[in-house]
Amino acid sequence: MRHRRTGQRGQGIVESSIAMSLLLVVLVGTVDLGRAIYQYNGVAEAAREIARATSVHPGEDSLGDSAEALAVVATQRGLVPALSSPTYACVDIAGTAIAGTCHPGSWVRVTVTSRFDPVLPLLMPFAPFVLTSAGAAEIQ
Repeated sequence: MRHRRTGQRGQGIVESSIAMSLLLVVLVGTVDLGRAIYQYNGVAEAAREIARATSVHPGEDSLGDSAEALAVVATQRGLVPALSSPTYACVDIAGTAIAGTCHPGSWVRVTVTSRFDPVLPLLMPFAPFVLTSAGAAEIQ
């Protein structure tokens, strides 16, 4: 003998749709978090690579204007989405800015940023996120 409950015919579909919606939000949020971590890692690596190239080839007039440093910046822009123009500073080993020209033994600090736009609509009111990283290397 079968008993049929009245008023509960679509309950399974409604519960499944609610559970599926929550699962999709968690899944897209996880993908967004992974993309943000990947992009931040790219920004950090770009800062290190640009600082390394600039420390070996500082440039004639100002930091970062050598052909080698500009080539590294162009390569990193191809790898990291929305990578900003790097800012250069001549610092000592403690990170204090040095006035005047940089000389061997000084350090170059390179700061770059990138804009991250999430896919998850719940994060759009807080977007865009700006990912910033700095790298330093001793001038050779």
